[in-house]
Order: sequence, then C-alpha cells, then structure tokens
Amino acid sequence: MLNNKTVLITGGTGSFGKKFIETILNRYPEVKKIIIYSRDELKQSIIKQKYPSFDFPQLRFFIGDIRDQPRLTQACEGVDVIIHAAAIKQVDTAEYNPTECIRTNIDGAENVIHAALNCGVKDVVALSTDKACAPINLYGATKLASDKLFAAANNIRGSKDIRFSVVRYGNVMGSRGSVIPFFMDRRKDGVLPITHKDMTRFNISLQDGVNLVMFALDNHLGGEIFIPKIPSYKILDIAEAVAPECTTRDVGIRPGEKLHEEMITDTDSLNTIDLGPYYAILPSVSYTYKEDDYIKHHKAIKVPFGFKYNSGTNTEWETVEGLRQLIVDHVDPSFKV
Repeated sequence: MLNNKTVLITGGTGSFGKKFIETILNRYPEVKKIIIYSRDELKQSIIKQKYPSFDFPQLRFFIGDIRDQPRLTQACEGVDVIIHAAAIKQVDTAEYNPTECIRTNIDGAENVIHAALNCGVKDVVALSTDKACAPINLYGATKLASDKLFAAANNIRGSKDIRFSVVRYGNVMGSRGSVIPFFMDRRKDGVLPITHKDMTRFNISLQDGVNLVMFALDNHLGGEIFIPKIPSYKILDIAEAVAPECTTRDVGIRPGEKLHEEMITDTDSLNTIDLGPYYAILPSVSYTYKEDDYIKHHKAIKVPFGFKYNSGTNTEWETVEGLRQLIVDHVDPSFKV
C-alpha cells in the first residue's frame, strides 16, 4: 500500500508519529520517502539518532508549522499520502489559549486540505479524538470543526483523484499526558488523585491507533470517520492496576472534562455503519457516493437507530490484571506491582 509512495506526517515527532514511522519501515520497506513535519527540532534530532540517514535514507525532516501555508505546501510537493496528526491536544491548554488552539486545530486543518489539493496528494487521513463527539470543551470543538472540514473537502476536490477521511479514537495507552504514566509517576507519593470514582475512558494502544489509520488508507472512499471497537476502563481499575498499595484522593472533575467519553452519539447512528472491527460515520452531505453503495462496497450493515458508543455503557471492559499486562506490553516492560 505504501511501497514506492511518499508519506508526510504532520506532528510526526509525537507519540503517534514515532509509532507510525516504525510501522511503515517494518511493513513497507520499499516506501519512497517518509517526511516528518513538525515544529520541534529537538524531537526531530532524537528521531534522527534512532534512524541515522545512512541506514534510513528515506526519512526527511521538515521544520514547519501547519499554520504556515507556504511552508506546508512546500513540504507536500511530490507527496502521495498525508497523515495529519499535528494538534494542540491538552484540554486545559486549549481553554486558556483558545485563539492558539483554533489557529492550529482549525486553520491548520484547512491549510493541510489546501496543500493536499494543490500538490496532487492522493490520500489524506486526519487523526481526531473522542472529545470531538458532542464536545463540551474547546479542544473537542476545534477537532469537530476539523473533522467537518476534512469530510467536506471531498466535495471540493473537483476532478482531482484525492480522498480525505478521519479516524477517531479514545485515550492512547501510555501517551504523553495520559493517566497511566501520570499514576506511575505519582506512585512514589502513596496517593493517587482521582477526578471521579465513576469515570471511564476508552482505551487503545498506539499500535492499534496506527493499524486504524492503515485500515482507513486501504479502505476509505472519502468523508468517513472511522472508529475502532475498543474496550473501556474504569479510573479506579487503573489506580488498582498501577499502584494497589496507594490510597486515592478525590480531586473533582476538571473543567471541560466528561464523566464518560463518547465516540458515536445516538444522532450519529443515522449515518453510522458497522464494518466488523470498526464503525464508520458517513458524511451527512456527500456528492462522491451514496450510502447504499458504500454499504454494498464494504459488505457492511447499518447500526440500529438510536445506537450510541459510550465509554460508560460499552460492552467490553479492561480488567485489572489485563491492564497490568497491557502496561508491560505498551508502556513499560519493567513494570511490576
């Protein structure tokens, strides 16, 4: 799928970008180029040390911001595939710096779209978040707007052979700022701060997030939001898995935070289909295909009317023992309780 192709990853020095680079190099040894586009020269230098140019000549490193349209367009020359992972992601950061969040997450998305259209790119997949579903914070609202921009981009492509799609998933296990490494760090204090004892979240590994993007690249027709079928966890189970010897302290739900996350609302069910391992929310306005044709193409089925996908009512759950094994597999191989 990606052999002899040039791939650009915005925000390519983040957790997802690093795992995506590793996966491409393992699965597609004949990839033509992988362009890492990001603002952070230090993180780029760390990746260069891991993949020295004499062994990995296909890697390219572009310092640039997705807010900078000319620089982004320059980076997209000759690119076949764009994976858009750059964003301001911290909920509290977005609330305190709303304009900066809008400029990166919404204006940056539009810049990616126009660069792709102007440079002959064939496939664009943008990363989203469960916080974009019925958002209550600015970060989620900007990602919802971004999702809508990428879906609508298929309607302005004209005769160009290009497809834009989105993937949406929940908390990535062990990613920067996530709860598991936070609890692991606080374990030494003997007390873990808990926002709410009933809080739940969806759980996905970095590799499964990458696999979802690969599925989207291989199967998208344009405008869909792909959503994985993944388990949920309870925050108290995370605490028990990481540090059973610690006590917990209720610190209250933070501003802009939900008790349970959603990835599909009951309203979304009108346009949602079941693909087996994944769901897909089809665009409400599409001039590129009809829903019935899409369902037939993928041998999919419509979800029932009123269906919703919520971390609190999920049918699949992580166990404490299962979480401990996942921590060893995906976060810290030396982890022990």
